[in-house]
Amino acid sequence: MPLSEHEQRVLQQMEKALYAEDPRLASTLKSSVRGAGHGLDRRRVAIGIVGALVGLGLVVLGVMSQMIWVGAIGFLLMVLGGAWAAKPQGRTRRNAQGGNHPGGGGGRGGGGGGRPVSPRPSGTFMERMEQQWDKRREQGPY
Repeated sequence: MPLSEHEQRVLQQMEKALYAEDPRLASTLKSSVRGAGHGLDRRRVAIGIVGALVGLGLVVLGVMSQMIWVGAIGFLLMVLGGAWAAKPQGRTRRNAQGGNHPGGGGGRGGGGGGRPVSPRPSGTFMERMEQQWDKRREQGPY
């Protein structure tokens, strides 16, 4: 379901407030959404599902034969298969920690070539969101 115009405006305001409050977090979140390695790999998902199904079979076999260790191995295989399937496509460790960002000083408050930070609005992010919520409640239903 698409967002209404009012919801889109509120979302944009929240994004701007987040960027003003913590620009490093906002840029990290934005780059992780747009990044090349954020999807699931079909091969990885298929292997994970097959592993989970084999694990389920071992659990059933372990219960039927009353060999607890076979069931435990099957359960472990199920969990690992599910985790393997749910793991996103590979990003390097350095990139995930922010080491390979273009033009990035990597540290706090560096004078990088990013967009200029506007003066901080009054109140914290949560206080501003509470104020907006109170305004909406006072206005009544749409």
